[in-house]
Parts: sequence; structure tokens; C-alpha cells
Amino acid sequence: MPQLRDQLRGVFGFPITPFKQDLSLDLAALEKNVDEMTQHPYCAIVAAGGTGEIYSMTAEESAEVVSVAVKATHGRMPVVAGVGYNTVIGSDMARRMEKAGADALLVMPPYYINAPELGWIDYYKTIANATGLPLALYSRDWAAFTPDQVARLADAVPSLQIWKDGQGNIRMYQRIMAKLGDRLAWVGGLGDDCAGGYWSIGVQAYTSSISNVSAKISLAIAQAGQAKDFDKLNEILIKYVHPMYALRDKMRGYEVTVIKEMMELLGIPAGPARPPLCAVREEHKAELQRIVDLYKSA
Repeated sequence: MPQLRDQLRGVFGFPITPFKQDLSLDLAALEKNVDEMTQHPYCAIVAAGGTGEIYSMTAEESAEVVSVAVKATHGRMPVVAGVGYNTVIGSDMARRMEKAGADALLVMPPYYINAPELGWIDYYKTIANATGLPLALYSRDWAAFTPDQVARLADAVPSLQIWKDGQGNIRMYQRIMAKLGDRLAWVGGLGDDCAGGYWSIGVQAYTSSISNVSAKISLAIAQAGQAKDFDKLNEILIKYVHPMYALRDKMRGYEVTVIKEMMELLGIPAGPARPPLCAVREEHKAELQRIVDLYKSA
């Protein structure tokens, strides 16, 4: 029977979590959005991930989000659920996500950033032992690993199947991939704008926040990347992706709020982001509208 890691080729859809104006969950909007997203040929979706504002939700809310996402997906593709924080909360979340129907867990790094390697291994082992689900590890700026450390971690946590890079250190990621080969599925996870670098070193898939606003663009990025057609890939990135990321760079937290406000302007329910994220500032609204008009013409 093929393992999950062997199925993950192409693009991960990364649905946002819609909120109502009172900042409560808008599960009806989530169900609608996920149903529409998963009618496109993504290889999987990640529910209650970073783009889904996992850091702004309770464990109970995250489980609700995953349960609705599983229902709305109708078995079309795997649903990966975000978990993390620490061993106690992460293990509790893992059990909740398994009960909600998730197919795998995207494990965020722990908050405590000065732990030794053995502490990191214990963190992932503890969460892995709380559930029978495969794990995807999310490497971030404060959770950087050497190739040897990744190999030791994979030995210690047999359910680890997927490595999502969130650092963008292509040199180190390539060394990690060379060290472990096909033991793990390799996913580019820093952003749509980094897709060129990821595909150039041979990742299987990348995670796309643009999947919320344009399936056509996010899937075209993967198609060009898989074909190693870097002229086409760069054309797409320069025309559609770079303008949006230039706006995102203007304020911390815009990586979620820009997507949500684009969705609203495109008629896709998203609602506001929860604090500490804030709305797009008035002086950036015209630029946002120009980007939306560009996406409408895609």
C-alpha cells in the first residue's frame, strides 16, 4: 500500500480560516471554500495551518476547522492538520485532529527555541506517539536542522514522512534532501514566490497561499516547476506573484490579511483576521485593488 508521502506531488492548497465580524469561526464559509478548492487537482490541503491562523485559535476551534475541512473535501485528497506549541498541547491537538478525520499532521516547532537536539527529538516523538497519523515536520527560522540532525530525527520518529521547509535556505535544504533521499517527501513551504528555487532542487510539492485566490495560478506554478520550464515559471512569478508579495512585505502579518482581503474583493468569503494581525491599511488599498484586478484577468 503506497504511503502518504508518495502521493504528495504538485501543490498543497492552504485554505484560510474564515471568521465572522465578531471574530467567531465562520464554518459555513470554510465548508464552501474548501469544497471549491478541492475540486481542483491539489495533492492535499492543510487545514488550520499558519495561513489558517492556527496561532489565533483554541485546540477545540482547530479541531472544528479540520472536521469541516474533511467533510468538505469529500475524500478527494488528504487533509493535513496543523498542531504544535508544546508536547502537552501538541499531543492533545494530535488526538483531536485524528478524531476529526485528518490524514496527517503538520507539526509546528515548539515555542521554546533554545532546546537541545534531544529535546527537539523528544518533542516530535511525544506528539507522534499520541496518534497513528503520519507526521509532516515544519522547519522554521527558529527550528533549523542540519542533514545529520534530520537523519537522526527520521530514525527516532518512524511516522515522519514529510519535510516542509519554511526557511528558504536552498543550499541547506538541498543537502538535507541529498542526505535522506526518498525517505521523506520534500515540500517547499516558504511561499509561492520561492517556488522557482524549490522546484530547481527537486521538491515534490509546494504549499500555496495563492490557492485561496487563484487555483489557475498556483497550479500553473507547479506545472511549470515539475516540467522544469523555468522561463514559464519565472514569467508567472514576476507577473502575478511578486506584486502580491511586494504588498505583503509592507507590514508584518500581511501574509494572511492580504489574502483574506483579496478573497473578499473577489467575492470569496474570508472575513477579518484575528488579532494580533490587522487589516490592510488605507494607504495600501489601491495597490491591493490593482493586484485583485490582475488576478481577475488571469
